[in-house]
Amino acid sequence: MTGSLLQIDNLSVPLPKGADRPFAVQDLSLTLNRSEILCIVGETGSGKSLTALAAMGLLPKNLPRATGRIAFEGTDLLQIPEAERMHLSGRRLAMVFQEPIASLNPVYRVGDQVAEVIGLHSDLSAAQIRQRVLDLFTEVRLPDPQALMRAYPHQLSGGQCQRVMIATALAMDPALLIADEPTTALDVTTQAQILQLMLDLRRQHGTGILFITHDFGVVAEIADRVAVMRHGQLVEIGPAAQILRDPQADYTRQLIAAVPRLDPRPPGRSFGAAVLAATGLTKTYHTRTLFGASRRVEALSKVDISLRRGETLGLVGESGSGKSTLAQCVIRLVQPDKGDVVIDGGTFTGLRGRALREARRRVQIVFQDPYTALDPRQPIGRAVAEGPLIHGLPRAEAWARALDLIAAVGLDPASAKRFPHEFSGGQRQRVCIARALAVRPDLLIADESVSALDVSVQLQVLELLAEMQQQFQFGMLFITHDLRVASRICDRIAVMRRGRIVEEQATQTLFADPKDPYTRDLLAAVPGRDWRDGPRHKEPADG
Repeated sequence: MTGSLLQIDNLSVPLPKGADRPFAVQDLSLTLNRSEILCIVGETGSGKSLTALAAMGLLPKNLPRATGRIAFEGTDLLQIPEAERMHLSGRRLAMVFQEPIASLNPVYRVGDQVAEVIGLHSDLSAAQIRQRVLDLFTEVRLPDPQALMRAYPHQLSGGQCQRVMIATALAMDPALLIADEPTTALDVTTQAQILQLMLDLRRQHGTGILFITHDFGVVAEIADRVAVMRHGQLVEIGPAAQILRDPQADYTRQLIAAVPRLDPRPPGRSFGAAVLAATGLTKTYHTRTLFGASRRVEALSKVDISLRRGETLGLVGESGSGKSTLAQCVIRLVQPDKGDVVIDGGTFTGLRGRALREARRRVQIVFQDPYTALDPRQPIGRAVAEGPLIHGLPRAEAWARALDLIAAVGLDPASAKRFPHEFSGGQRQRVCIARALAVRPDLLIADESVSALDVSVQLQVLELLAEMQQQFQFGMLFITHDLRVASRICDRIAVMRRGRIVEEQATQTLFADPKDPYTRDLLAAVPGRDWRDGPRHKEPADG
């Protein structure tokens, strides 16, 4: 280490009157050194993200003024004028946010958005800026960087959008990079590449990285030190190896105990009748580039899947492999070019209007992005009760069911009258899960439904899904990039790549004896998969 880069002393971020506690962050003190990666972990609402936002000067305007000291290279960021802070942001300090699609402007091409940052903070020519953007897109492993520079955010997968945001943050080679859950939406192979990119950035440029995560596998892979937060306060801080292998605080031990292991579910459970039969599903997208050239993307190619009552089928694969497209074709949010879908004996193929709406009661989906899945004008209790009301349940029963489900997913039923913006990302995802379960579906599609949750809540939600499935015997199509989670909850796993299923086996068989080389690559890329026996580790920090 070569000295302190960021020094936080007695930072407190007050909450407005009526909040569940006085401070979002209270008397927090910690140091980040140059060429160091400090991971901050803790449950949703622990104050991790607000600590990062305070350092970047991005705290919500409705919060009272933060107190304490945040010194970056000796300059107190809480005291300098706004213009000086803006000059530092982007050049010397940069941040990668948790939700990329909310950070990208939908009306501008992603290459132009990265170029804008470079243009604001440099004197490079247009040609030099373009080359720099191309180099950045290549560095963060975006496929076909030349073409993607001209793409709009909606044309990219969630993982690809996140890589664009990382490229934006790296544009000016910042001294301090704050990364707020930057790998949450990424598949394991891309995640491994991004983590290696963080290590390379630290080694080559001496960048200090404040890395916020709930994934202890990521912690084991890259952290030099770990800070554990709870309810806005620092619980403990220390070297990564010590925190992972010999935590001192009970809370830290509870978090680590909740981390799912690669422990495949054994076969032998009995299942009911077929609840889903999809055959020959094919979907091809045709787009045009800036110069009118046609671009053909085969999102699905003759995919067959089946699922029985009480069974969970996992879909795994990299971003862009077709997992979400398959789910959307099953529920008919996307119309497949070819193929048939039968759910609980009833066809979805060819249904329109009211018949389709009635049939959709049998299948519900929890989307990957909780920020865009909820109506910002609707209280969460009403959002959960809406489905049962639409399908004829009396209002009192629908509201009672909504309150029960809100409690079941770990939220206070008293929060039913609050709006989505009053919840964290993980809390919003729990609301989405409750809403999907409210109509008691025959088939539940969970599209990365626990990827935004911290490990303790993730464990609760997985157990909740298992309990609800045991009680109501719905089939579950579980889409995830987290192979630990897949091993815990899935009876079978189908591995997708480039719109095709390359391998499908019982979970225990797949993990013990993967047949396809791509499956073996996925398993090898799981971050920190051996950390309980000692991290498989990165090179130490310089100095």
